[in-house]
Amino acid sequence: MPAGIMIPASNMPSMIGRNGFGSSSGLTLGQPNMMDGQLHQLDMAQNTSESDLARIRDDEFDSATKSGSENHEGASGDDQDPRPNKKKRYHRHTQHQIQEMEAFFKECPHPDDKQRKELSRELGLEPLQVKFWFQNKRTQMKTQHERHENTNLRTENEKLRADNMRYREALSNASCPNCGGPTAIGEMSFDEHHLRLENARLREEIDRISAIAAKYVGKPVVNYPLLSPPVPTRPLDLGVGTFGGQPGIGGEMYGAGDLLRTINAPTEADKPMIIELAVAAMEELIRMAQMGEPLWMTNLDGTSMINEDEYIRTFPRGIGPRPSGFKCEASRETAVVIMNHINLVEILMDVSQWSTVFSGIVSRAVTLEVLSTGVAGNYNGALQVMTAEFQVPSPLVPTRECYYVRYCKQHADGTWAVVDVSLDNLRPSPAVRCRRRPSGCLIQEMPNGYSKVTWVEHIEVDDRGVHNLYKQLVSSGNAFGAKRWVATLDRQCERLASAMATNIPTGDIGVITNQEGRKSMLKLAERMVISFCAGVSASTTHTWTTLSGTGADDVRVMTRKSIDDPGRPPGIVLSAATSFWLPVPPKRVFDFLRDENSRSEWDILSNGGVVQEMAHIANGRETGNCVSLLRVNSANSSQSNMLILQESCTDPTASFVIYAPVDIVAMNLVLNGGDPDYVALLPSGFAILPDGTMAHEGGIGEATTSGGSLLTVAFQILVDSVPTAKLSLGSVATVNNLIACTVERIKASLSCENA
Repeated sequence: MPAGIMIPASNMPSMIGRNGFGSSSGLTLGQPNMMDGQLHQLDMAQNTSESDLARIRDDEFDSATKSGSENHEGASGDDQDPRPNKKKRYHRHTQHQIQEMEAFFKECPHPDDKQRKELSRELGLEPLQVKFWFQNKRTQMKTQHERHENTNLRTENEKLRADNMRYREALSNASCPNCGGPTAIGEMSFDEHHLRLENARLREEIDRISAIAAKYVGKPVVNYPLLSPPVPTRPLDLGVGTFGGQPGIGGEMYGAGDLLRTINAPTEADKPMIIELAVAAMEELIRMAQMGEPLWMTNLDGTSMINEDEYIRTFPRGIGPRPSGFKCEASRETAVVIMNHINLVEILMDVSQWSTVFSGIVSRAVTLEVLSTGVAGNYNGALQVMTAEFQVPSPLVPTRECYYVRYCKQHADGTWAVVDVSLDNLRPSPAVRCRRRPSGCLIQEMPNGYSKVTWVEHIEVDDRGVHNLYKQLVSSGNAFGAKRWVATLDRQCERLASAMATNIPTGDIGVITNQEGRKSMLKLAERMVISFCAGVSASTTHTWTTLSGTGADDVRVMTRKSIDDPGRPPGIVLSAATSFWLPVPPKRVFDFLRDENSRSEWDILSNGGVVQEMAHIANGRETGNCVSLLRVNSANSSQSNMLILQESCTDPTASFVIYAPVDIVAMNLVLNGGDPDYVALLPSGFAILPDGTMAHEGGIGEATTSGGSLLTVAFQILVDSVPTAKLSLGSVATVNNLIACTVERIKASLSCENA
């Protein structure tokens, strides 16, 4: 028999058992720890006649049918007579031995040599007898399991056969969905049958939409049906994984605002009105996106401004007149982004992905109810009732809460449109400070996976709570307008394209080329950015306290308790933020703060150490858009070095430099493709916005080079690792001094550069 051939399980026990080597079925002759057994087996196979082999097989069959309590006698190889006509001897174990081995088998079905020897001493058996018993017991259990599995499969097969017969009988009695006459499944192909069912379903959808349109134009329609019942939204895997936050909730939700807390899902009586409003809003959005003058007037800086009188004449219907004290903000922007139209639509219709992609604008969002999931397997006709809170990354600008319906539609020319319109008329509330008139975007397919996006934002808002420092920015439209939405979308599409890139150049030092490592590091940085943005705005979920009497009254602080969150260290987290104006262009501020060579000029926590970039991932066409891993080499040799994860990103409307200290061991796991969700982060950083006093030159993608900057500095610091501890005044004073010193250092450094 050639070495390395697998011996059949039916022959192994008798062949090896006669030479005292056990009966492990399935072992090959090539195993090194069975070398002695190989020689005996080969010799035996060569000197045994065919009749002897037949007798051996019969003996083996007899032994295999016995219970696990019966086995060969464990004699040595010298005591055995190799003659085949010698009768085998069997040994029956005592009841006590069987019970002990049964109990041990339940705990450990595969005992090692040491365990077998210990068990054999306790039971008065040979180690080989114990080994044989466990082998036979395992074989017996496997046989029983297979028999049980076969029985289950047979039962399942009978059930499926019965279901099949029932379905065939039902199909034989089916009626034609077109004419109502009888039909048989045998008269048409399976594909044709499904196409007919799909055609009937689409016909129902057409009738439904026609009924809505007829009601909208004033024709009487009786008892038109409602859209589909709510089902969960569908996730879109873009290769980056699920973004942070709870399902259906964007960002981090630490509470609920006054408006969002009082809003529930719509009632059945509300749904016809919601559908009617969504259809009208879709028509208005398309016209606003395509019309020019006199509805849209062009400013000197090239931006579009709405003519309110013309708007009222063109769209007399809608959500009613503007409330007293509210201001109108309307803007339109167009750009070509690196993402196909299908993925864009799915991001906009999946609240979790939408709030993550726009985490700098959307602090939180919830889908209250899905009235329709669309038809034909996509989002065409999808209808969702939502609430959202929109933000500027500064505690000086109040957030804007909205309750609205989102409607998605594919039009005849292949263009997709997604529109939002407020539902405040359904729930009148004094807490409403913001209304969304028909706002959204048109998405046109372009070659090579690109899409052309035309975005319209039309808001009515009470902005009296905005700090004077930010009034010019907010009124210019760059805080909440279409330009900021499109610039953010353009930058995030580049980031997602970078995450899925496979042709990474290997020449540059420090570039991470490991595909899984890139995805994990980008996912970790994404969570860091979301956490920073959610904790820096003037959200109704946060309670900011202004520090007074410290010489820095503009510093605001708040505390949060972190418990059982693997993404944050446990304990009391103190957040501090301040916003101020700098007479320096945003691009210069951004380049200064993201550069590791100038970090020692403002970073007090680095203790004057040398900061060195270890690795980076470029995620955009701007050189400043990247994720970096920095190492702070401490000036004091007794202190250990520190790792910092940093993401810097910029577009014409906003720039961010966000960073967090990270554990060295945890980052090694992430760089090797490990799960980043369990890396604890407390992000700090900067949000840089233009001050709104200058006209932006060019469109999306061109950086701002002049004008002043509005800089928000925010820190998150763990002041006590015990979540139930009380915050000390000393901790607040320390954080206040830290942020005040950082601000002074930044002002001093940039003033010197600007001089």
